[in-house]
Amino acid sequence: MNRHEVIIIGGGVTGCSIAYHLAARGMRDVAVLERAYLTSGATGRCGAGFRHQWGTKTNCLLAKHAIAKLERLAEELDYPGGVEIKQGGYLILAYTPKMEEQFKKNLALQKSLGIDARWVTPREAREIVPFLNTEGLLGATFCAKDGHANPFKVTDAYARAARRLGVKIHTYTEVQDIKIEGSLKTVITNRGTFQAPVVVNAAGGHAAEIGRMVGVDLPVVPERHQILVTEPVEQVLGPMVMSFYHNLYCQQTPHGSFIMGLGDPNEPKEYNIRSSWQFLSQMAQKVVWLLPVLKNVRVVRQWAGVYDMSPDRQPVLGEVPDVPGFYVAAGFSGHGFMIAPMTGQLMAEIILGLPTTLPVDMFSLSRFTTGELFVEPSVV
Repeated sequence: MNRHEVIIIGGGVTGCSIAYHLAARGMRDVAVLERAYLTSGATGRCGAGFRHQWGTKTNCLLAKHAIAKLERLAEELDYPGGVEIKQGGYLILAYTPKMEEQFKKNLALQKSLGIDARWVTPREAREIVPFLNTEGLLGATFCAKDGHANPFKVTDAYARAARRLGVKIHTYTEVQDIKIEGSLKTVITNRGTFQAPVVVNAAGGHAAEIGRMVGVDLPVVPERHQILVTEPVEQVLGPMVMSFYHNLYCQQTPHGSFIMGLGDPNEPKEYNIRSSWQFLSQMAQKVVWLLPVLKNVRVVRQWAGVYDMSPDRQPVLGEVPDVPGFYVAAGFSGHGFMIAPMTGQLMAEIILGLPTTLPVDMFSLSRFTTGELFVEPSVV
């Protein structure tokens, strides 16, 4: 029997960040249980972008704090070589009057919070991305501090720092059931039994499955999202180009490869990480129209991962009222990586009973019962 103060289920960037932040605040007897290898779920399959450009105060502040932490993460965690941060900005494209109106509202909010984002005309967008097809484009927003990092290195940095502080990380340890007796939770896995008064569900696309083990109905469902990567070529694209209108994003990594993804509004809500030829065809058509210079770049591989989707596309953070000592950090709906540095800190503060650095009440599970959903207008 392995006894701990806290058991975290999920070895992605969120789980490892929570483990580190708990240990850094003195709670050293922490265990992380991961069903495969670290980053084997959504973290290792994500586009790994981060942006300040959101449409709600809460998300703007969450992103602002998280990115500031990400910028100094390698130094904070003593991680030689860095986490491959590239801050080339996000260029977010507007094609309809409604989009333009919403984006300009977003900009006013962002500027009020000290975020240096601006509206650009189609001509100015071409100055930022010279080969951008501006047909039908009304304008765009741009924030130079948005960017991309290496999700494997960010997670590894948290995991190594957590281990140095005494955290035990168990890979290839799949949770099969959870029993509750009083305040004690017994987590049964394929590699033994673990006990703790506190369990954190950071299982991403499997979060609802873990919730059911303790009788909690989490409204979090997995949804496939597909990505491809090209051969590395010379650096020609500075920012991430994102279009909510086309449901796509495209960026160039520091190594020269282009990473791009495409959302499908009709994607079934199921755990599916198979990739499809339909995605490759649609992605190629859309991105070559938008960025014609890519037409002869060769695709190296494609893959799929899952978003852990909630009804309002916002995370669930905090303790489940009906199950004291059972906490949830899931439902990130595609934005878990970019806010993980703050998610870890906030969850540690919640678990330790400390005042939270930022308000988190709007992320409580109870909002789905009361109907007080927290809607973000700027998601892809």
